Amino acid sequence: MAGSLVLLGLVTLQRLAELALSRRNAAALRAAGGIEVGQGHYRPLIGLHVAWIAGLWLLAWDRPVAPGWLGAYLLLQVARYWVIATLGRRWTTRVIVLPGAPLVRQGPYRWVRHPNYLVLAAEVALLPLVFGLWAYALVFSALNAAILAVRIHAENRALADAAPDEGG
Repeated sequence: MAGSLVLLGLVTLQRLAELALSRRNAAALRAAGGIEVGQGHYRPLIGLHVAWIAGLWLLAWDRPVAPGWLGAYLLLQVARYWVIATLGRRWTTRVIVLPGAPLVRQGPYRWVRHPNYLVLAAEVALLPLVFGLWAYALVFSALNAAILAVRIHAENRALADAAPDEGG
């Protein structure tokens, strides 16, 4: 029980800290001429993730922690912060593009177009598995995949419109 409470507390604090970082970066991007797109899916996306964490608090606070799944989840955190560090001031929970700015092609972006969303999808599935909540993982993974499909489409369109012609 103590392990599940600590883990849920840390994940909740992590997400709140990331929201604060996102707000700061979003404000700086807008001040630099950044344009936000896809606002229509933002609230449902945030709502889904709030529901995901709240549901885990309700269902998993007293469940044992599976060490193997926890290890996999912790490895994802390395990938998560690699993505955040690579994007730097351009990382937000919103889709804000800087017209004329080149696409980021360093770090994990060398190999994957949207590594942040891959990490997010894996987290949504793995954290419930840490607590043995298989059905919960499946339901939220399906909901997350649906909203990420909308988001990725909007982001790809915005990036294509905003990025300079990079030749190729």
